[in-house]
Amino acid sequence: MLDDVQQAAFQRYIHAGHGWVGVHSASDTEYDWAWYGGLVGAYFRDHPAVQSATLDVAEPRNGLPARWTRTDEWYNFQSNPRQSVHVLATIDESTYNGGGMGADHPIAWWHEYDGGRAWYTAGGHTDEAWSEPLFLAHVLSGIQYALGMPGAAAAKPRIDALRATVKARRVTVTVHYSGCGACEAELRIGRVKTLLRAHGGVARGTSPQLALGRARAVVVLTGVGIRLSASRPVVIR
Repeated sequence: MLDDVQQAAFQRYIHAGHGWVGVHSASDTEYDWAWYGGLVGAYFRDHPAVQSATLDVAEPRNGLPARWTRTDEWYNFQSNPRQSVHVLATIDESTYNGGGMGADHPIAWWHEYDGGRAWYTAGGHTDEAWSEPLFLAHVLSGIQYALGMPGAAAAKPRIDALRATVKARRVTVTVHYSGCGACEAELRIGRVKTLLRAHGGVARGTSPQLALGRARAVVVLTGVGIRLSASRPVVIR
């Protein structure tokens, strides 16, 4: 898309500390330019038909819910960018047809890159997306981050929601959290501790069989300088 002179100018722009925002097919170009591949975070692979799906939002801000359902053309990527970016949202592949990346499927992210900043969302294919207030707020937050506005990409760590269910003397929890991309999560019921699977702002897991009776399910999230907890009463039966 860019010739050699334009590529060099773009790199100088990022080197100088500026930011870039990529939307949808920004990941479907410049496949032979490794620097750009690092900037965008991951290259497009394929996509199913336009359809509704639910996103798990790691840092619900600007009115975005922790579980965000909307219609778009949902990309699968050639690689998972999580090791090099801060994931803003993942897509729940159980809520639509054609997902190809499994349980951890990032769909929007940001990162510092080569002296500057990069923000990307895979949404934005449909015309209708650009009249959705929540999607516009999502993109605006990316523009604010690219501009270097203070606090644009940071969120105060918190637990947004906790759900606990009991079946066959086992407790299953789902917790939505934000501002803690590298947190570990643990379920504690009395002396029984269970490590939860945590990614994309969602932690899930199930305890072993427990003794009958009333108890309290406590979820603890920990990270560097972070310790969060929330609990729900449960009846083991």
